[in-house]
Amino acid sequence: MLQNKIILITGGTGSFGTAMVDSLLERGVGEIRIFSRDEAKQDSMRTRYEDHRLKFYIGDVRDSASVTRAMKGVNMVFHAAALKQVPSCEFFPMEAVRTNVEGSRNVIDAAAHAGVESVVCLSTDKAVYPANAMGMTKALMEKVAMAAARSLSKEETRVSCVRYGNVMYSRGSVIPLFVRQIQSGKALTLTEPSMTRFLMPLTQAVDLVEFAFTHAEQGDLFVRKAPACTMGDLVTALKNIFKADNPVKVIGIRHGEKLYEALSSAEELRRSEDMGDYLRVRMDGRDMNYGKFFTEGDTKEIDVEDYTSRNTEQLDVAAVENLLLSLPEIRAAQKEARASS
Repeated sequence: MLQNKIILITGGTGSFGTAMVDSLLERGVGEIRIFSRDEAKQDSMRTRYEDHRLKFYIGDVRDSASVTRAMKGVNMVFHAAALKQVPSCEFFPMEAVRTNVEGSRNVIDAAAHAGVESVVCLSTDKAVYPANAMGMTKALMEKVAMAAARSLSKEETRVSCVRYGNVMYSRGSVIPLFVRQIQSGKALTLTEPSMTRFLMPLTQAVDLVEFAFTHAEQGDLFVRKAPACTMGDLVTALKNIFKADNPVKVIGIRHGEKLYEALSSAEELRRSEDMGDYLRVRMDGRDMNYGKFFTEGDTKEIDVEDYTSRNTEQLDVAAVENLLLSLPEIRAAQKEARASS
């Protein structure tokens, strides 16, 4: 499906974009357009790959003109550009709105205008019952995508979303921070040991997006099922892997953080389809005929629970160690630690 296609990745120099490029180049795509505002990261990526199929576009999703220029002739779009750091979005919420909401609207509108086949927008578990500005803006991004999907026919640009939890060892995530603290002999700064988070390798996040491209219908939202662990067990697993005796400093919950995350709400699960490793949540197709909200209810079971990092499969320390050791970054850091000891 992806062979010989022209694919645009917004925020393409990030962890997800890089992993996506690796996968797409293996699949024989015709051209990959990397759209981002950081010329240094683009230059680094250009030097690393040296592949004629990679084309680089400087621009910002906030600037609709730059998005429109990059969109010409594109077949498919992975929309990954976003402000993702919870504390940053808490202190600068309007910046998060401009990038995550208005920027997403620019991408979707430009794609529809250019006749792109499919747009997949990347969301997060923090968009479910959001307690912070990052999650709120990602939830609004999903609403913007769904609103666009309702206005488009099956023959026009397909707009869908994917939602996942913590991507392990992605840029700015906690695992590389813990590894750096272990390597430098510092205390590991743990927010709250009982806090639970979903765990997903980056390769599975890429698989989720490619699954959406293959299976998405107008307005679908796909969720990748994932196990979870406590942050305390994650720290213990990392210390075991590196045979480290660093102290652990509990610093408390940061701005906007929750004790556990949700990948799907009970309301969404009631209209979802189980597809094995994935859940397909259909778009709410109701229109603005408000009378239906009073005369037509939902006859499905009401005792459905949210899908959260507290009630999903819980990994013990040994299982977390095995999952961590599947990451090439952890294996490389472990090898480096052995060489220096």
